[in-house]
Amino acid sequence: MTLNQKQSRWKLFLFDLAFYLLVGIFIFIVYPSTIDRLNTTEQLLYIALGAVCVFVLRFVFNVYKRIWRYAGSSDYLWLVVADFIAGVIFVLLRAPLMPQGITFVRAVSLICLNLLGAICMRLTYQFAYQNRNQTSKGQRRILSFLQFITGVKFAQDEALPENRKIRVAIIGAGSVGAMLADELLNNPKAVYKPVCFVDANKEKVGRTIARVPVVNNETDLNSFGVQEVVFALPNITNERRKELFEVYKNKGYKIKVYDYPSLENTDGRRQLRDFAIEDLLYRNTVDVIDEKTAAWYRGKNVMITGGGGSIGSELARQIAKIGPGRLTLLDNYENGVYDIQQELLTRYPGLNLKVEIVNICDADGIQRVLCINTPDIVLHAAAHKHVPLMERNVMEAVKNNVFGTLNMVEACERNGVKRFIMISTDKAVNPTNVMGATKRMCEMIVQSRKGDRTSFSATRFGNVLGSNGSVIPLFRRQIANGGPVTITDKRITRFFMTIPEASQLVMTSGAMAKNGELYVLDMGKPVKIYDLAEEMIRLSGLEPYKDIDIVETGLRPGEKLYEELLIRTEEMDKTENDLIFIERDKPLSEEEIWEKLNILREALATGHNTAVKEALMKVVPTYHTPEEVNGK
Repeated sequence: MTLNQKQSRWKLFLFDLAFYLLVGIFIFIVYPSTIDRLNTTEQLLYIALGAVCVFVLRFVFNVYKRIWRYAGSSDYLWLVVADFIAGVIFVLLRAPLMPQGITFVRAVSLICLNLLGAICMRLTYQFAYQNRNQTSKGQRRILSFLQFITGVKFAQDEALPENRKIRVAIIGAGSVGAMLADELLNNPKAVYKPVCFVDANKEKVGRTIARVPVVNNETDLNSFGVQEVVFALPNITNERRKELFEVYKNKGYKIKVYDYPSLENTDGRRQLRDFAIEDLLYRNTVDVIDEKTAAWYRGKNVMITGGGGSIGSELARQIAKIGPGRLTLLDNYENGVYDIQQELLTRYPGLNLKVEIVNICDADGIQRVLCINTPDIVLHAAAHKHVPLMERNVMEAVKNNVFGTLNMVEACERNGVKRFIMISTDKAVNPTNVMGATKRMCEMIVQSRKGDRTSFSATRFGNVLGSNGSVIPLFRRQIANGGPVTITDKRITRFFMTIPEASQLVMTSGAMAKNGELYVLDMGKPVKIYDLAEEMIRLSGLEPYKDIDIVETGLRPGEKLYEELLIRTEEMDKTENDLIFIERDKPLSEEEIWEKLNILREALATGHNTAVKEALMKVVPTYHTPEEVNGK
C-alpha cells in the first residue's frame, strides 16, 4: 500500500469520526432528552460506546479499503450492513453496560443519522470526481465548493470539447444501454455524447437515465441533434434487428452497436463498434451448451486436431472455459496453433495445455502423440477445406482428408480413446467437388466403425462467419480497396452460422453420441450471396453500382449454386436439442469401406489427379459434377 493510499484512508476515517462526534453532540448535548437524565460524563460514554461499535464494524467490513470514487451499489450496501450490525450491538449493550440507559429512539437516531452523513459524504466525493471535467461556470463553482468540503483536489483530464463530440441516440434503455451511457458520460475523452435513449417500453418513456431522457420510437431524433444511433439491444431477435436497421438506415443515420468486438467474444467485454453485416446474419442468441454437456467434458483429457484453425481454435476456447483435465491442440501449422496457445494461457493461467505439431497423414507421429497424451475425447477438425484449391490438388485432398482421418480413427481405437467426433460439412451432401467428396468418404469411415473401445460420430454444418476462407472478409477487403466486389454467380446461396454457435453444437452433439451417428445442424435459412454483397456495400456508406460495382466472375471449379443440409425433419431423427438432428443413413460395413480405400490407394499410386478424381467418384456414389447438379 502506498503512502498516499494510507493517507486517503485515514483522512476518510477522520471525516467519518468528526461527523459522528457532531451527531453525538447534537443528540446528547445540544438536543437533550427530557426522559433521559444523564450527566455530561454519561453522555460522552454513550457517544464513545457508539463510536467503538460503528468503527470496529466498518473496519471488519473493509469499508475503508474501498475506492469510493468508483463505488457501486454493493459498496454502499456493505456500509449499510456494517452500520446496521453496529446499531444492533449498540442498542443491546446500552442497558447492561450503563444502568442509567438511554431510550431506544435516541440510540437508533445516533446510528441512523451518522450512517446518512457517511453515505452523503461518499456520494458527494464520488460526484465531485465524476464531474471534475465540467466546463460551465456554474458547474465549476459547485465542483470547487464540493472539493473544498471534501478536501480533495481532483486533477482534470484533458477533455474533448463539446462541439467536437458526436451526438448519439442509444436504442434500448435497458441495463446495457445504461452501462454505455455511464461509460460515455464519465469519460472526458469520449468521442460520443449520448443525448437520448429510444425505447418502446412506455414505463421508461418520459423518464431519465444518467440525466439522459428516454423517448419513444416515434420521436424525431433531429430535435436532439442526433448524428448517429447505437444499438444496445443484446437480446433482440434477428428479425427485429433487421427491421430497426432498415428504419434508421433509411433515415440517414450511421449505425453502431454496443456489443462484443469479435465473433469469438474473446475478452468478454462489450465495445462500441460499427454495425457489421454479421449482425444481420446472426440468429437469435441461444445457450447451446447446458450444464449436462459441460459436465461431460469437464475434467476429461481432450484433444483437438486442427487446433489452430478457425473451428479448432474456437473449440479450444469453449473446452478451456469448461475446465478440462488436459487440453491438447494438434496441428501441422505452428503459427495458428501458437496464437491460440498464447491466448488460452493468458486467459486461463491454470489450464493444463499441450501443443503437438504433427501431420495427421503421419501415422507413426499420430500414434506417438496419442500414446503420450492419452486423450479421452478427440475432436477432429483437421482437414483441407478450400474448394477451388482442392480441385487442383486432388491427391493431397484425398491423402489428408481421407487417409489422415483414417489414421486418426485407427490410432484412437488402438489407444482406447472413448469418443471420436469428426467435423464434417454441408458440402458432403451430394458433393460436386473434391473437398465435399473426401468429407463424405470420411463420414462413411466414421459411421462404419463398430469398435468396443471407441464410439464414433460425425457432425455436419455449413459456412461459419469469420472462418478462414469466408466470403465476408474477402468482400470487406474489396470494398476497402474501392471495388469491385466479385461474386461467382448471382444465384448462389449459402448457410451461415457463427463460429461459437457451430463449435458449441459440435460439442453438444458429441456429448450425446452413442456410436456411428451422423449429426446435422440446423443452419437456419440460406443467404443469397448477391444480397450479402449489396448490403455490405451499403453498410460501408456506399451504393452498389454507383460507388462500387458487383462483378460476376463465373462459378469456380467444383462450386455448387446451393448447399444442402437435408434438414427435413420427417426424414431425420430428432434429438433433445432442437438444432441437432440425426440423419437416417445406413452405415457401410468395414469390409465395404476397406474396398473403397483400396481403390483410392491404387489411384494415388498412379500419381495423377485425374485418376484419383475418377476413383473418388467411384467410391462416393453421390459425387457428381457441378454441371450435372447446377443444371437442374
